[in-house]
Amino acid sequence: MATASFRRYVPSIAAVLVTALCVTAGNWQRSRMHEKQSLRAQHDAAIATPPLAGNDLPRGPTTWEALRYRPVILEGEFDAPHQILLDNRVQGGQVGYEVLTPLRLSDGRLVLIDRGWVSQGRTRAEVPAVAVPAGPVVVQGRIDLPPKRYFEMGSGAPRGNVWQHLDVGRLENAWGVTLLPVAVDQIAPVGPSDALLRAWPEPDFGIDTHRIYMVQWYAFAALTVIFWAVAHRPRRWRRNVPMQEGSDG
Repeated sequence: MATASFRRYVPSIAAVLVTALCVTAGNWQRSRMHEKQSLRAQHDAAIATPPLAGNDLPRGPTTWEALRYRPVILEGEFDAPHQILLDNRVQGGQVGYEVLTPLRLSDGRLVLIDRGWVSQGRTRAEVPAVAVPAGPVVVQGRIDLPPKRYFEMGSGAPRGNVWQHLDVGRLENAWGVTLLPVAVDQIAPVGPSDALLRAWPEPDFGIDTHRIYMVQWYAFAALTVIFWAVAHRPRRWRRNVPMQEGSDG
């Protein structure tokens, strides 16, 4: 008897659980959407600010997130021996490398400059030789943050100066130096011989994606409630109304 009584409530319990799950998922997507909207606002505000100089960059432990996307104009000299190529970067459907070279600022600090993109050789064995401007240079760019997580196959060990991922900690260990924990995307050539491609895409914050998922989850929650309400609507007994015979006149 108790089992039969419990079974009556199973659909209602399931409906409550499914609704709660969908609402929770919708709330999470809404929270992520708001975070991405804040990041978008930070981006728009950052690119509208005057460029920072090398001496304006923070010293010591700091929150670099607040400086993401800020334009910079940096003076220094490239550290040519430590130039690396990031593998498997695609531009216009063609595979190539991103060229990263440390720039030594006037105060001695090193910051990585993503100088641009170069296509790969005829074969994977042909690694392009990218010249490094000598002497003092002025780099125009914007601050970016290297990814904190990435998927890696195998050991991830570099092949010569070719690296699979930009990992500041690994570079510091390999070179025995200290780097600023950012990368600067160069946006203008350094000298007439600088022919690297710099088609940096605008960041995709995924705001619309989170909005769509949020609406979907809330819609699933609403549909669950509607289905439960329809399935548990009160039963209405039909009244047997006697048929009235119509007259032929």
